[in-house]
Amino acid sequence: MMTIRLLLVEDHDIVRQGLRALFELEPDFEVVGEASNGLAVEGLVERLKPDVMLLDLMLPGLSGLEVAHRLREKAVKTCIVVLTMHSEIGYAFEAFQAGVLGYVLKGSGIQEVLKAIRIAFSGVRYLSPPLTETALHTYAAQMRDTPQHALESLTARERQVLVLVAQGLTNADIADRLVIGQRTVETHRANMMRKLNLHTQVDLISFALKRGLLQL
Repeated sequence: MMTIRLLLVEDHDIVRQGLRALFELEPDFEVVGEASNGLAVEGLVERLKPDVMLLDLMLPGLSGLEVAHRLREKAVKTCIVVLTMHSEIGYAFEAFQAGVLGYVLKGSGIQEVLKAIRIAFSGVRYLSPPLTETALHTYAAQMRDTPQHALESLTARERQVLVLVAQGLTNADIADRLVIGQRTVETHRANMMRKLNLHTQVDLISFALKRGLLQL
């Protein structure tokens, strides 16, 4: 039996420790390391060379997506399986774009997590129910169909708001940054989303990444 050498990356100690205890019951699993923030991951991967990394998306220091992008740029062979609370298909799309092989929701049972890790280890992509490959392909098509000229239709202020929203700033933060009223920010944001045919924060971040408006 081949052993899967596993790195756990999760900022909540109790979750990480619980996962480790469960994985250690599996004869084909060996937990070789742990990390609680994104900044520590690259060094651990380089030193430990795990087969699979179980990665949370929301981490201090660097987000899980940023970690995945950096490892992909370095052509690291470690398979990445995301374990996250985010069930929006846009997050899964961005994760797979970043080179992730598995996407599992935290509401899943431990058997689902084990299945995802084993499948990813075999080199096959895994997407946790209720998310589906069909939904993923539909989302990808919608992103491709968003015309470039839609971006050009934005005013200079709407483009500023687009970038700041994609960076994670709240309406109040943006109002302070641009020295305008919060209601004005809300208006610019609504107009920008309408022109670009975007509906969620995830859609907006994905659009900004694809158009090179954000740098990970």
